[in-house]
Amino acid sequence: MSVDRENAVQPILQVRDLKMHFPVREGLLLRASKFNKAVDGVSFSIAPGETLGLVGESGCGKSTLGRCITRLYQPTEGQILFQGQDITRLPARTLKPIRRDIQMIFQDPMESLNSRHTVGEILEEPLVVQSMGDGASRRKRVVDLLDLVGLPARSVTRYPFEFSGGQRQRIGIARAIALNPKLIVCDEPVSALDVSIQSQILNLLIDLQQELKLSYLFIAHDLAVVKHISDRIAIMYLGKIVETGPGESVYLNPQHPYTKSLISAIPVPDPHHKTQRIVLHGDVPSPINPPSGCSFHTRCPQATERCSQQMPVLEHHASCHEHVTAACHHI
Repeated sequence: MSVDRENAVQPILQVRDLKMHFPVREGLLLRASKFNKAVDGVSFSIAPGETLGLVGESGCGKSTLGRCITRLYQPTEGQILFQGQDITRLPARTLKPIRRDIQMIFQDPMESLNSRHTVGEILEEPLVVQSMGDGASRRKRVVDLLDLVGLPARSVTRYPFEFSGGQRQRIGIARAIALNPKLIVCDEPVSALDVSIQSQILNLLIDLQQELKLSYLFIAHDLAVVKHISDRIAIMYLGKIVETGPGESVYLNPQHPYTKSLISAIPVPDPHHKTQRIVLHGDVPSPINPPSGCSFHTRCPQATERCSQQMPVLEHHASCHEHVTAACHHI
């Protein structure tokens, strides 16, 4: 999971000012008079072999961002560079070979696995689509994949509904690594699992990363889970990244008020250790009509008049007027 940044020639993934605005159609003519700004100007990079954890509340745009990167959605604006190549608007035919290197693990394995197909057929399908190998080599590859994720070879003849949730997620992971990808977008891969199974899946992902030299974008709403697997963490709120930095630094020394509130909500197993809970008041604003200035100012306990009028930029690892001012005074 550690990354030697000096030897990294270039990021495996660069996202530049990415936007995904969905039209909201109204009236008899269903004209798009408004837009749902699910992702609204996001930039970050991932180095080879690195895990970037993306954290935020439900509805903040995390999953939409992941689907843009895998080109399941066509972004409205911005750039997605994979190994230096702009893949933002590549046509399907040109994108097909690139899809071998960018795969996705979905939140609900039962929803993402075809219940009418056996596990063997599910794992062989990406090999068939990409015209890789003959029948015998593909069947051998399927058995090898099952072994990699800790499932017996006899699983090939069984159907997804015959497995537990954790086992189904192992099948989803096996499908994601079938084509030997370089980058995997993990869209809340453990949030639907029991706590005891979550740790097993996280450890499996870490082991596979080391063995197969993978890079991860790990999307989750649980900061404690993300801290366990991530080299760096990015905090997302209402379509924007509001803080980013090394995992340990963000966890121990958060700078943005939103990050502080997320960390204060993490349960502590020690009953004698008391933490001050930072409770956010009000509801998350609508991405169709976001607040002016800083999008977090309507819920921020430190908000000033400047926050409601001027959009902060991501400086000194946090997108917050008060943080930037304090950092500049410190310098």
